[in-house]
Amino acid sequence: MAGGGFVDGKGGARAEYYEYKITWYFIFASIVAALGGSLFGYDLGVSGGVTSMDYFLKEFFHEVYKRKQEHLKETDYCKYDNQLLTLFTSSLYFAALLSTFVASHVTRNKGRKASILCGAVSFFSGAILNAFAQNIAMLIIGRCLLGIGIGFSNQAVPLYLSEMAPAKIRGAVNQLFQLTTCLGIFIANFVNNATEKHPKGWRLSLGLATVPATLMFVGGLFLPETPNSLVEQGRLEEGRRVLERVRGTTKVEAEFQDLIEASEAAKAIKHPFRNLLKRKNRPQLVLGALGIPAFQQLTGMNSVLFYAPVIFQSLGFGSGAALWSSTITTGSLVVATLISMAFVDKFGRRAFFLEAGFEMVCCMVAVAVTLALKFGQGVVLSKGIGIFLVVVISLFVLGYGRSWGPLGWLVPSEIFPLETRSAGQSMVVCVNMLFTALIAQCFLVSLCHLKYGIFLVFGGLIFIMSLFIYFLLPETKQVPIEEIHLLWQNHWFWKRYSEPEDQQPQQVGRKK
Repeated sequence: MAGGGFVDGKGGARAEYYEYKITWYFIFASIVAALGGSLFGYDLGVSGGVTSMDYFLKEFFHEVYKRKQEHLKETDYCKYDNQLLTLFTSSLYFAALLSTFVASHVTRNKGRKASILCGAVSFFSGAILNAFAQNIAMLIIGRCLLGIGIGFSNQAVPLYLSEMAPAKIRGAVNQLFQLTTCLGIFIANFVNNATEKHPKGWRLSLGLATVPATLMFVGGLFLPETPNSLVEQGRLEEGRRVLERVRGTTKVEAEFQDLIEASEAAKAIKHPFRNLLKRKNRPQLVLGALGIPAFQQLTGMNSVLFYAPVIFQSLGFGSGAALWSSTITTGSLVVATLISMAFVDKFGRRAFFLEAGFEMVCCMVAVAVTLALKFGQGVVLSKGIGIFLVVVISLFVLGYGRSWGPLGWLVPSEIFPLETRSAGQSMVVCVNMLFTALIAQCFLVSLCHLKYGIFLVFGGLIFIMSLFIYFLLPETKQVPIEEIHLLWQNHWFWKRYSEPEDQQPQQVGRKK
């Protein structure tokens, strides 16, 4: 079967001996760590709304404000085409891209908890600077500090959740990160709706980013380190105590032995980034480090999230109506994530990727056709067409929210072996942020020049990435995280890379 590659329902030799109970200790640790997603989500939601606020544009981007007020034919798609304005958004993601390599070192050597705390402090500092910004330079510096915070939290939180979770519910637990991201976006839209009419409302919108950062830092002080990280650091007794407490049982010998063996393999790796390039890690490199994080952004979803108010204003909605329309679409994102959390460990990752991919392609084509026929003549869209566009974009968001949104973080976090897990997650965040920044920087100018064609481009890309998933991704549901490597040995394509290196002619004589 094209995507084949199952070991068995439980994943491997020791998996059947794993035992666990859901404890309050585990629930607390998962919820607090997942707050890292709210940093990312609140910024995604608030930045798009702020860049459509008249008072913000008048103070920092007067040229865009002036163009926005003009009712000329060419302003339908181009009224927000300004590279400095998009730099306000994308600078955060360039900073996150660079900071994730520092975060990798901290996460591997000091633990997942240390990176979570560093992320909270940096994000808090950036929010304060943005709230009191007096010029564009202060805005950009504040955005960079926010980006560093997101780089650290996005690098550590998905790893933390995947390592703390029992295999059978790992999908749902890891998606707490996506859920808090969505809730952050949703809350940010309500904040924008409440502040848009006030001359200094944009400052409040940006400054309230300190709230999730504060919650994450204070809660993070009480977080346990993951057993995987403790064992990796040589703190075996402490690692076992945490594992027993998280699993709610003392019968953790099988899982603990897997952690020890994974740690021994990890200690032999002195250069984890270089190790990622080895032949045996090709599936993780192609799928987890490059393909999935890049494709997650090429769905076009973050463009919708960044610029939802801007898009709806460009399509003829008023300022207030645009913000409320974007609130509806982000509400769809929350609902979709809850659906994914409930069923991803039952139906699997591939099923959600593929069925939602079909839905998303149809939605992008519907938006493109509607705009091609009804828009672009310098007139306000009719109420019926406007409602139709909101519904279709909401359906697109529902598709993304139960597939590429949460699974784009879940799957990479669970497929890397311990020896390259921190480096691999850094590559995930790096590639994700690189494409996020590029999309953020290029979307408005592409909307201006390609017009409705930009949605056809995204539709074509989603079709390609669905084929990528169908042929190359094995099902990972309920497979213990330290036994994922067994999947590659049975996959129709990746099994050629799972052969031991000492049996490969090109590896003979090389140091290990």
